[in-house]
Amino acid sequence: MKIHIFGASGSGVTTLGNALANKLNIPYFDSDNYFWEPSDPPFTKRRAPDKRNQLIKEAMQPQDDWILGGSIINWGTTVFPAFDLIVFLWIPAEIRMERLKNREQERYGDIIFTDPGRNSLFNEFIAWAEDYDNDTGIANRTLNAHQNWLKQQRSPILMLKENYTTDERMEMILNVLVEKGFLN
Repeated sequence: MKIHIFGASGSGVTTLGNALANKLNIPYFDSDNYFWEPSDPPFTKRRAPDKRNQLIKEAMQPQDDWILGGSIINWGTTVFPAFDLIVFLWIPAEIRMERLKNREQERYGDIIFTDPGRNSLFNEFIAWAEDYDNDTGIANRTLNAHQNWLKQQRSPILMLKENYTTDERMEMILNVLVEKGFLN
């Protein structure tokens, strides 16, 4: 069973992916761990696409069942096998942006406000994340791009377009997996 969960930054992909992986006792792979090289501050150095794709393929290949979280819409068509289920998450922008701002402060503390370099990175990230719904050209990972990618997929798609709790989301996914014969 190969499940792909994605949506805008702050929509709950990682939280849901980890919770579902724990429930199903299967590995969770976060695309950010392959897209970004380790750096300080984090998420500032992109990994070369060939290396990124090689690393994720090597990690997933020995696994029969897994969950992949994050946007992989521009990673190429030969990186991943067919998904058994694609789950798309969308929540209202104001809720998502509030979550992101809180998450960034929890992760990094006041340095994102007090250090000019870190503040600049924080503000750039927030502007990029806000562009998901606005699609003004700051980001290439937008709602429009995600919807266009979904139109090209042949795998079953579950659209979760409300601010559901993680448990509610898991229940809906598990119901689809039962309907599709992946679970009893």
